[in-house]
Amino acid sequence: MLEADKVFAGSVPENYDRYMVPLIFDFYANDIAQQAASFSPKAVLEIAAGTGVVTRALAPKLAADAAYVVTDLNPAMLDYAASRQPPDSRIQWKQADAMALPFDDAAFDLACCQFGAMFFPDRTSGYREVKRVLKPGGRFLFNVWDRIEENVFAQDVLDALGEIFPDDPPRFITRTPHGYFDTGLIRSQLEEAGFSDVAIETKAEQSRAPLARIVATAFCQGTPIRNEIEARGGNLEAITDRVAATIAERRGSGEISAKMQAHVIKANA
Repeated sequence: MLEADKVFAGSVPENYDRYMVPLIFDFYANDIAQQAASFSPKAVLEIAAGTGVVTRALAPKLAADAAYVVTDLNPAMLDYAASRQPPDSRIQWKQADAMALPFDDAAFDLACCQFGAMFFPDRTSGYREVKRVLKPGGRFLFNVWDRIEENVFAQDVLDALGEIFPDDPPRFITRTPHGYFDTGLIRSQLEEAGFSDVAIETKAEQSRAPLARIVATAFCQGTPIRNEIEARGGNLEAITDRVAATIAERRGSGEISAKMQAHVIKANA
């Protein structure tokens, strides 16, 4: 992962929440929120909260006396998440690096992370930090995307950008979001960090959009792909149009849908 892969600034948070969240994140956010709530946690840590899609799904399911600390490395994303959340005295918003969590040992009984572990520069060390702040027997619940070939819209965008920039195609999608899909590796790194009872479930779902242009805008303007396009001197709107045209050729000009797939992981501290 490159440092630029962590830059979600400018209009990216708003476009991420407006386009990416309904396109690919809502289903898995609701799934992780339901599973998290089933443990009846009283002290919850969310890592890499992004624009707060899990927070919005999980907070209503928590007990009235629960404490919920929501963190992200990127202040712009965290600020946007806080702006979208109804007032809730149980929630504390805190900028935090997952590699050096600013919390006491054994402070939480549940930690959750939606599509954030792929951004950890050292996953085993990151998992050790999560285990450190969990109480003995606490739960760690997170998800990661499966390989790009199992996520059709992402593959479409990758292919289109490869045609537009044949000499230097943007690689953010495969390098980071879809670069950490080996379940054997994930299990071994969690166990090396001290977790036990690791359970991994692969879940497939349909990603839907009213138009191909929505998919293209989501990826090209709501993720660090935007940084890659602009770094190559590309006109953002023109490139988005070209990506949309490729998707429309493959999937249709009206409402479209395609497979997406992720791994959902549970482990005990």
